[in-house]
Amino acid sequence: MKNECYYDDYDLKENLGFDSKVVHGGLGCDPITGAVSFPIFQTATFRHRKFGVSTGYDYSRLQNPTRQELERTMAILEEGVEAFAFTSGQAANMCLFGILKPGDHVILSDDIYGGTFRICDEIFSQLGCDFTYVEMSDLDSVKAAVRPSTRMFFVETPTNPMMKVADIRKISDIAKANDALLVVDNTFLTPYFQKPMNLGADIVVHSGTKYLCGHNDVIAGIAVVKTKEMAEHFRGQMKSRGNGLGPFDSWLVLRGIKTLSLRMKRHNENAKKVAEWLRGHDKIKKVYYVGFEDHPGYDVNLSQSTGFGGMISFEVDSEQTAHNLLSNVNMILFAESLGGTESLITYPLTQTHESIPEEIRQKLGINERFIRISVGIEDPDDIIADLEQALR
Repeated sequence: MKNECYYDDYDLKENLGFDSKVVHGGLGCDPITGAVSFPIFQTATFRHRKFGVSTGYDYSRLQNPTRQELERTMAILEEGVEAFAFTSGQAANMCLFGILKPGDHVILSDDIYGGTFRICDEIFSQLGCDFTYVEMSDLDSVKAAVRPSTRMFFVETPTNPMMKVADIRKISDIAKANDALLVVDNTFLTPYFQKPMNLGADIVVHSGTKYLCGHNDVIAGIAVVKTKEMAEHFRGQMKSRGNGLGPFDSWLVLRGIKTLSLRMKRHNENAKKVAEWLRGHDKIKKVYYVGFEDHPGYDVNLSQSTGFGGMISFEVDSEQTAHNLLSNVNMILFAESLGGTESLITYPLTQTHESIPEEIRQKLGINERFIRISVGIEDPDDIIADLEQALR
């Protein structure tokens, strides 16, 4: 008799709402024991029943049941064919760019995460690949950057840290017209607010460390693919590079995902309140927040997502004000990450974007007065009070 917790495929989950999907995941619970919390299969290898008969698992570098449950869950949430869980977002991107061959060209958001820039600039450019960074909201610039060798478009939307918005549908059209792949980094909005594959993306990547896990206690990366062919690429990369996420870390991300809907709602509500308060402060000269109606990408964001997320960047009146703010916050933590339950404040100039050449940072506006805050799920009045006292 079939165990009630077991699902042969994802079709049984299609009629569930997103809030239910994050709770119940792929299999929902262990098909053997019925354990409601999917077990941590902390093992390196698996016994074969007899010669020529496998359980489907051989060695945890290749596949592990706990990691597979996380991967099933992410494939469901992003509405892709398969997903792959890696030891970090950087590891996921290393496998992604492993698609490229010498001479291939990639077009990326000009305001890209520093770690992604470093992979391209220090590793794959040395292997003969070419990279062009453009303002993705300017479709004429995107089209002008296309070459016969363009193999991939890599988009952050909203970008980190300037909160620029790209039109995923229109860039997908450009990519398809040039027989290129569209990759979207969906870390900031998560599938709760934005589903890039439904907008034309071929691959979606995440730093699973951030909102997916949501508790600042694991490093992880996720890639979700639209086709079986692309799944074979990632499977081969993971097998050879040995960078699949371990079972305990996979379990932690799975546990975090169960509350993704609740957390993203609160991040979104809190960020709006904090952004509005920042905009009215005399020491804040500019606030970068996608949820403002006068944000250049506001309408595009509304057309392709259902929220604005929990990220805000802003520029203060002086370098000294920036240093004082970073040094004097109490509840808000001065730390280099985002997406957790705690509010974190970051100095991109020396932290997340130190790998970006200075001339590019200055052109983008990532200067000594520039601050990024990941708004947590605390009481928003407490977040604001902490910023206020630190800015005095």
